[in-house]
Amino acid sequence: MTNVNDRIDPKLVPTRTLRGGEKIPAIGMGTFGSDRFTAEQIAEAVRGAAEVGFRLFDCASVYGNEDLIGEVFQDIMKSGIKREELFITSKVWNDMHGKGDVLLSCAKSLKDLKLDYIDLYFIHWPFRNFHPKGAPPDYHNPDAKPYNHEEYMETWYQMERLQKAGYVRYIGTSNMTIPKLKLLLRDCTIMPAANEMELHPCFQQPELFQFCLDHGIQPIGFCPIGSPTRPDRDKTPDDAVDIEDPVVVKIAKAHNVHPAIICIKWAVQRGQIPIPFSIYCNEYASNIRCVTEDPLTEEEMKELATVDKNCRLIKGQVFLWDGAKGWEDLWDINGEITTR
Repeated sequence: MTNVNDRIDPKLVPTRTLRGGEKIPAIGMGTFGSDRFTAEQIAEAVRGAAEVGFRLFDCASVYGNEDLIGEVFQDIMKSGIKREELFITSKVWNDMHGKGDVLLSCAKSLKDLKLDYIDLYFIHWPFRNFHPKGAPPDYHNPDAKPYNHEEYMETWYQMERLQKAGYVRYIGTSNMTIPKLKLLLRDCTIMPAANEMELHPCFQQPELFQFCLDHGIQPIGFCPIGSPTRPDRDKTPDDAVDIEDPVVVKIAKAHNVHPAIICIKWAVQRGQIPIPFSIYCNEYASNIRCVTEDPLTEEEMKELATVDKNCRLIKGQVFLWDGAKGWEDLWDINGEITTR
């Protein structure tokens, strides 16, 4: 059980407004254990996070823990928290794109999460390239292929079917780029409500961030403190460490908090929805409390804008295809989609 002093009234947590007027908490809890924590540990962290005031939980089929988290959601609702007070997301994994499979993937997530509907359902990656849980850094799938827009739209139209049928309330994208989003917005019938993307002080993605805002797409930021516990396959010697950046550390000292708290405050005040993950009560309690008190000044926000080092941590190299030059090919660095 959490300490009563750790609890925050969810009504004090800021909100964002999605396309159509729906409110969503401005901070959520991630449930990706980075191959370092068990499904049981993550499910118990979800329980504790709900007790301290979290209402947004970011799930995914590939995380391999939705069945245990679903049991926790049942307990949460039995405790008196209504389903409509929760905002729960999930994602279709790369091996379940295309006709029929998207519907099956959603059905399994609904069953595992023990829900009648999912609030926001994402396409996890814009590729059908699969990698197994715990894949090493040099993993390579010989069947991997570059982005194919026709295949992506085949998947997106199935997402639209899910929303029209009421199985999901909103649909969204993840790990996308501006060129890919432009094609989606050109061809879709239902617009994406949100885009999940890597966002932290050392990787602010200002162009993509602004593109999303300009088109009514809510940015949701993973790795908000630089994901120190991310999988080893996603670590390289040149990676920036957000919580060690001199500006972040200086501002943290001024507020008498850990530098991670500054990263989260910055994210919420900037306008994205951070989804930090922790299995430790003192950490997730402080994560939600910090967005309800002691805001950063306008000057501090300007200082933090200068911290950006364009340092992508989740490079996605395990999704590369034969002939790809490097992980940059996944991210359309030059403004054009890499198709070979």
